[in-house]
Amino acid sequence: MPALVLLGAQWGDEGKGKATDLLGGSVDYVVRYQGGNNAGHTVVVGDQKYALHLLPSGILTPECIPVIGNGVVVDPSVLFSELNGLNERGVDTSKLLISGNAHIITPYNVTVDKVTERFLGKRKIGTTGRGIGPTYADKINRVGIRVQDLYDESILTQKVEASLDIKNQMLTKLYNRRAIAIEQVVEELLSYADRLKPYVADTVLVLNQALDQDKVVLFEGGQGTLLDIDHGTYPFVTSSNPTAGGACTGAGVGPTKISRVIGILKAYTTRVGSGPFPTELFDADGDALRRIGGERGVTTGRDRRCGWFDAVIARYATRVNGLTDFFLTKLDVLTGWEQIPVCVAYEIDGKRVEELPYSQTDFHHAKPIYENLPGWSEDITKAKTFADLPKNAQAYVKALEEMSGAPISAIGVGPGRTETIEINSFI
Repeated sequence: MPALVLLGAQWGDEGKGKATDLLGGSVDYVVRYQGGNNAGHTVVVGDQKYALHLLPSGILTPECIPVIGNGVVVDPSVLFSELNGLNERGVDTSKLLISGNAHIITPYNVTVDKVTERFLGKRKIGTTGRGIGPTYADKINRVGIRVQDLYDESILTQKVEASLDIKNQMLTKLYNRRAIAIEQVVEELLSYADRLKPYVADTVLVLNQALDQDKVVLFEGGQGTLLDIDHGTYPFVTSSNPTAGGACTGAGVGPTKISRVIGILKAYTTRVGSGPFPTELFDADGDALRRIGGERGVTTGRDRRCGWFDAVIARYATRVNGLTDFFLTKLDVLTGWEQIPVCVAYEIDGKRVEELPYSQTDFHHAKPIYENLPGWSEDITKAKTFADLPKNAQAYVKALEEMSGAPISAIGVGPGRTETIEINSFI
């Protein structure tokens, strides 16, 4: 039975939450495998809208078991706040499982994130300031705090001491900030232990046993391909691997068990934060995409930068993820344009380039080469089949599919849960 990976094929914010939720009724487990509460999903169920930041989108499907894998970094205060909010709205969250190997975002990780970003000034990365990067840095430096450490006070104290030994030197001597008390951090972290305990599990064992029992497991990436720490537009990236390979390390499931990799692709392009963005618009079209598409970050609250569809990026996402399918979202937002430009290649130093340049310098200087496709004015939000779409909308989808290198198997024609055209089943 399939193990599916669902991930963003651009810079994130493509609508992964809707896609995950759409599959939820057919899926036994939904697993977040990387990132933290820097990744937001908006899921619309009936007339109810849910904004999820850390929890897997499958938590809204009663039959599904949501899992936070070992590759995720967890801020307990955010986790409990999100759980409380869902419980107040009648959502059962008791099935949630959290890996004992997932790393904890500590108060000092958040502090370091914020002061470092301010210190960088114009060179800032554009982080969310939620401590994600410093937590991953602690993980690599082997001074990170894992969920399981909350149940051994001696180990917890030793790790906090090791981590703060250097950080307090940096905070006091470089940033002129007050040192953080070890005892205070340990006390706060221990206060989360009892409430966390019912959720903590050996999720690697659970997920592999589920696959052995022919259960369907969906791995849900946060952010997007171009924000991957290895394969994104470095250094303007996140601190983990949202690409398909990250599902294996972030959940503990071998690559031979992955049967399908689905890329979520917005019908235009957006990104949040700093960094190069070849098709970014600074005119009325960009403002219209932002307004009509409701392009404001679920987690950050920041307006998203908007631009036309970039086929170069889509082809790159297909290659580095081994995409088998695309889920095209927000096609309805493009309704009303007479002509819709699509970036088919870049011009770099006077030369046409059709693949994403590996050089950071070249990508910074890339200028989009556009082809104009005819638009449509008909309302498409009631479309149930591909044939229901206007001819020009059908042609737009087919053109994007040909340029991107993988079949488009589903199309989002509105924000609602049911406003989706399914062309080919993912399962």
